[in-house]
Amino acid sequence: MRIKGIEMLEEVLSEPSQGVIETIGRLEGDIIVLGAGGKMGPTLARMAKRASEAAGANKRIIAVSRFSSSDEEAKLNAAGIETIRCDLLDREGLEKLPDVQNVVYMAGMKFGSTGKEPLTWAMNSYLAGMVCEKYRSSRIAAFSTGNIYGLTPITSGGSLETDTLRPEGEYAMSCMGRERIFQHFSLSFGTRVALIRLNYAVELRYGVLVDMARRVWNGEAIDVTMGNFNAIWQGDANAMTLMALEKAASPAFVLNVAGPEIMSVRRVAEQFGEMMGKTPCLCGEEASDALISNGQLGHSLFGYPRVSALNMMKWIVDWVMNGGENIGKPTHFETRDGKF
Repeated sequence: MRIKGIEMLEEVLSEPSQGVIETIGRLEGDIIVLGAGGKMGPTLARMAKRASEAAGANKRIIAVSRFSSSDEEAKLNAAGIETIRCDLLDREGLEKLPDVQNVVYMAGMKFGSTGKEPLTWAMNSYLAGMVCEKYRSSRIAAFSTGNIYGLTPITSGGSLETDTLRPEGEYAMSCMGRERIFQHFSLSFGTRVALIRLNYAVELRYGVLVDMARRVWNGEAIDVTMGNFNAIWQGDANAMTLMALEKAASPAFVLNVAGPEIMSVRRVAEQFGEMMGKTPCLCGEEASDALISNGQLGHSLFGYPRVSALNMMKWIVDWVMNGGENIGKPTHFETRDGKF
């Protein structure tokens, strides 16, 4: 299959798996997505809506964001998704949001966090407490990041959900703060929580594989010091997150959402070069550790990702070589000091 254009891409990214359809059909109540205007939010909301329709559940799917793009809001409305414009740090605005039984919490700040540390902590930690107070009786799937594990030896096979957290830099520390807040209120209020440690979601306009493919195509250098990484198709990450709502618990349930492979930066760059007829420009030497997660728990609970690493790479190569849109937010996958 070749993905032709944004409309087809978003259809593929929002296609629910059978597991998602069955999960949404079993869940009681509607779904609200907080911070739905980011990279993953729109397709996750659409997947929830499509799953609800396929299950005959007729749930309200509500997307909440500041919606800097009115076009994105209009597209969600056209898909049958209700939208609410809200600055979530505005307590009055947050309190006016509808009471909904299922919450997907996607709000957060990563890029530009260096130099804006106070706002980073407010968005990534303080806001979590506000949301827990508002939705204490709801089921919450809250996004986190594999960055909170810190650098992990390649030989370990990736960090497990039970591993000690060793965040590096204020972004990762503030994300650990977010988790601790959710865990605290889960214990205090009995709020059912699932913490989603994502590492890393990829589509054709964004992601570590896209960054690497574009550098190979443009003849730009790729530093291989951070020599390994995980990647998972954004549609599969959306699906696992929605299915994790059913696993939300008190104490909080923790889940790594990551692809099955520990991928090599050097080897992937070389494969992109072969596919594109280019010679990648590589620099540096691979370190013995990297930001890598073990996603086996999620695969055992919710099934293997539907899109393989090779298929992601083929789609990305076709997209990049044909001038496909890029959202212009590099992942900084090579960053090893936690400064984003």
